[in-house]
Amino acid sequence: MSGIIRVYKRDDEGVLLFREAWFDEDYSQFVMNHGVVGHQSKTDETDVADAAAAEGLMDAFAVQCAEDGYAELADEDQFWVVAQYALKTKDGTDRDRYLEEKAKDALISHLAWRGLGTVERSEFGDAKLNIFCLCPDVNKAVNAIKVCIRGEDLDFTKLSIAAAPFADPEAFKLKHSPKPASGFTL
Repeated sequence: MSGIIRVYKRDDEGVLLFREAWFDEDYSQFVMNHGVVGHQSKTDETDVADAAAAEGLMDAFAVQCAEDGYAELADEDQFWVVAQYALKTKDGTDRDRYLEEKAKDALISHLAWRGLGTVERSEFGDAKLNIFCLCPDVNKAVNAIKVCIRGEDLDFTKLSIAAAPFADPEAFKLKHSPKPASGFTL
């Protein structure tokens, strides 16, 4: 089973749309999620007999998406968006590791249900926690991250967000900061 199929296209007005599908083994359901990138998606679930039936639906989904003009986005067509927390210690504390797990879990779900990308990794270093997200739309991802972190009550006052093209991961530009700042370092 191929996991998840996630595809995008721009409509006639240039709006980025997405579709994704996967087999939820726990519930024996084929799940389709679709909508406008940056907005809460619509989800359709279909009960399936087994993984083979789900594989058939995945194949049909992939064919239909291709016919409708949807395609996977290459990494090079996406952006790194980093949610960064300033920490009190160089390598982080147990409380910071709890924050890391809570923030990652919240962002994984929040971004996914809006077609805004994936949380790829997180790391501690130099008194910072960095959560790296791979996203198709920087501005919508930055707004969604701010909404998510505020909504989960995850210390919004220590959050900075920066973005860089996938192909130039050193070229981060600050998109949000809790205090006046011009630069951003990992």
